[in-house]
Amino acid sequence: MAASDGRPSEVASDNAAKAAPMSDVLTAFVSLRVGDRFRFVRTFSEADASLFVGITGDYNPYHTDAAFSAGTRFGRPILPGLLVASMLTHIGGLLGVLAREMTFEFVQPVYPGETVSMELRIAELEPERRRMVLTGEYRVGEDRVVLRCRAVGMPTRLRLRPERDSV
Repeated sequence: MAASDGRPSEVASDNAAKAAPMSDVLTAFVSLRVGDRFRFVRTFSEADASLFVGITGDYNPYHTDAAFSAGTRFGRPILPGLLVASMLTHIGGLLGVLAREMTFEFVQPVYPGETVSMELRIAELEPERRRMVLTGEYRVGEDRVVLRCRAVGMPTRLRLRPERDSV
């Protein structure tokens, strides 16, 4: 099976795990600990939303139609949930994670111009299975949780240092 650009696609996650150099995978697991935190902050603009809608084809009127949105409980256009959720891929990319699964719970809407802060924590590390589980929350301000996530994957080449609690 080939991807749309002609490159072969991964048939199973085990193939993806075998593709990463073992030294990178081992270094990643030695460097990381359960409880390590990673943070990312981003403000999404209307232009970001327009680009995302154009790329994905998500022309939902909740995202694209101000008149329609004005008559909803949101009162104005909201950002596509997966655009906000994609902040996870920033951290995942810096950890060189080959993702196996991602789940999201969309708790509250996010509007263009709002600043979202995301914190991920390593919940599980299983070096023998080349598996890491991350859990996280996205917030607007201090108190407004807008999204929760869980991701499972294999870290490979780390380019990000975690935050750790003092012992």
